[in-house]
Amino acid sequence: MQIYHNPRCSKSRTALEQAEAFAEKQGESLEVIEYLKTPPTLAALKTLAQQLDTPLRSLVRENEDEYAQLNLATASDDALLKAIAEHPKLLQRPVLVRDGKATIGRSPEALDAFLK
Repeated sequence: MQIYHNPRCSKSRTALEQAEAFAEKQGESLEVIEYLKTPPTLAALKTLAQQLDTPLRSLVRENEDEYAQLNLATASDDALLKAIAEHPKLLQRPVLVRDGKATIGRSPEALDAFLK
């Protein structure tokens, strides 16, 4: 199990606590990826996008300045992935990956549903 985490984000911190508790209970390992320190590669982002059960656009933080500066509102999926790779703060957080599937854990309830 992996979590793409930003320690400055309260939702990400909450999700990390949930993921840690779940991993401990299940005896699973949890890899914490602080994506601002260690940005995901374009290849890793493509894999992540395939693992999501939502449109790729949900992986992008539209409220960041870079989103407007790079004119991403009408960008293709490939352009979005390249933008995230070059500007990792555009990555929505937290993202949890488990058993080949990924979800954006913006609410504790969504994360609980994913972890069942």
